[in-house]
Amino acid sequence: MSANKTHEFAFLEDFSNELSNKKLIFPTSLAATMKIRKALSQPDISNNVIARIIGSEPVLSAKVLHLCNTAAFNPQSRVINDLRGATMLLGFAAVRNLAIAVGMKQLAENKFNGTLGTQLEGLWRRSLRVSALAMVIARRHTKLSADKAMLAGLLHGIGKFYILNRAHHYQDLFTSEQILWNLIDQWHTSIGNAILEEWDIDEDIRNAVLNHRGYRPQIGHRVTVTDVLTVADFLDAHFVANSIEQLDLTTAHPGLNALGIEEDNLESLMQETRTELAMVMKAIN
Repeated sequence: MSANKTHEFAFLEDFSNELSNKKLIFPTSLAATMKIRKALSQPDISNNVIARIIGSEPVLSAKVLHLCNTAAFNPQSRVINDLRGATMLLGFAAVRNLAIAVGMKQLAENKFNGTLGTQLEGLWRRSLRVSALAMVIARRHTKLSADKAMLAGLLHGIGKFYILNRAHHYQDLFTSEQILWNLIDQWHTSIGNAILEEWDIDEDIRNAVLNHRGYRPQIGHRVTVTDVLTVADFLDAHFVANSIEQLDLTTAHPGLNALGIEEDNLESLMQETRTELAMVMKAIN
């Protein structure tokens, strides 16, 4: 067995132990979490703004949703899937405390800089873009929960976040970016699914995160969160490059047609996404 394979098995074994012992070490973007913490401390902040702020950070979003569905906060066991409802149930103080707890964990454990920090920042920003796209697509083109679609967008790269955040503990394994990204490509979906199961994220969101890459909708099927996330992920590159006018809808991803996204409504979809993303960024900056 090669040395790289030996180290890879060691990484996966350590991950399995962390998951089974419920001791996942999972900071994402330290700067983002600190901005969230600061924003949540503002006086007279509205519930809608709080939901947007929480929605900008995947780990905090998942923890808020998980907390609001526990017996301590939700004795009637009424399932809550959206961040606005979650913050209304928990109250601002509990949400602020949770954000602070996440931030303190990051301060204690996250010392990233250089290439790894840049990669994490880029992955975080991409998660924000895909979540904004997914929310707008769901709101405009489906009857699905826009908040649920947004959460799927935020969490779609959760396995990549985990591997990147743990990479600095495995210097013998991650001796080059190519080795790191080979492992990410191979394992991020299964690791991401395991993390979402641990966090009790809804099955339809887990399915979307696990299956959106390579997904092709069947003719006449019922639209799901997977459809929305697939299209949001596909459109992100054009959103970043501002090249939507170059997209040929006759040969583009079939999911666009399944959702009723056409030439005459695509630019307005992109503009609404820019507006939504700007609101999120304004809330955390």
